[in-house]
Amino acid sequence: MLILDEADHLLDLGFRKDVEKIVDCLPRQRQSLLFTATISKEVHRISQLVLKRERDFINTVGVSCMDIPAKIKQSFLVSPHELHFQVVHNLLKEHILKAPDYKVIVFCTTGMVTLMYLLLREMKINVREMHSRKPQLHRTRVSDEFQELKSLVLVASDVSAHGMNYPDVTLVIQVGVPYDREQYIHRLGRTGHEGKDGEGILLLAPWEEYFLDELKDLPLDKFPLPKMDSETKLKMEESMSKIDSSVKEEAYYAWLGYYNSIREIGRDKTHAC
Repeated sequence: MLILDEADHLLDLGFRKDVEKIVDCLPRQRQSLLFTATISKEVHRISQLVLKRERDFINTVGVSCMDIPAKIKQSFLVSPHELHFQVVHNLLKEHILKAPDYKVIVFCTTGMVTLMYLLLREMKINVREMHSRKPQLHRTRVSDEFQELKSLVLVASDVSAHGMNYPDVTLVIQVGVPYDREQYIHRLGRTGHEGKDGEGILLLAPWEEYFLDELKDLPLDKFPLPKMDSETKLKMEESMSKIDSSVKEEAYYAWLGYYNSIREIGRDKTHAC
């Protein structure tokens, strides 16, 4: 028996070759099951490799699962990559002033979550982190807190936040280009539940703007670049200096690996900077 759970995220994390090697080692006579929240081109390709031709397809959520509620306000923001941490902090501060009962999810790649979390914590933001490298006990506790509490920011990866139904999320920030359109929509769907208002902001670097073509049929407005005051910039630099270098190094290599896996960007490790 072969079971692939969260197949879309296994591929997002770069495990396609590992899956192929495992399949090569298994007998052809087997039962294979593949579970995925989104069906991208990559998922479709790997399903052809893993599953039989006469496979059964079970859709548990229906066609409407990819519909975006009309009450979700969508925006995108293009900023130099080196300013992304400061932009996220600025967006959070502005949102907190407007929504006292805020509940925000900041999506990053797995390796970047801890760095973003530690930096925001140093900047006195009420924040939690959740990703697949944390033990299950931690993830359960943080998930319960985020469901029950108000005035909280959750920095999360897709793997750990997948399938979670958090109530009353007021804002979703996506830092960096999503792997595909389906991932963007899935993340955005964490807000705007039960007919409530919600907001989503996509933060891109200039060389990630190609992704907007994938969303051209969606009502995205261009978000103005927040004003960066010198005092906040200095505090950010001081906060970053307090974070252990091993965390920064891990985040950097994770960032390289993620962007190296996206064909449209076409950057290798010597140019992805």
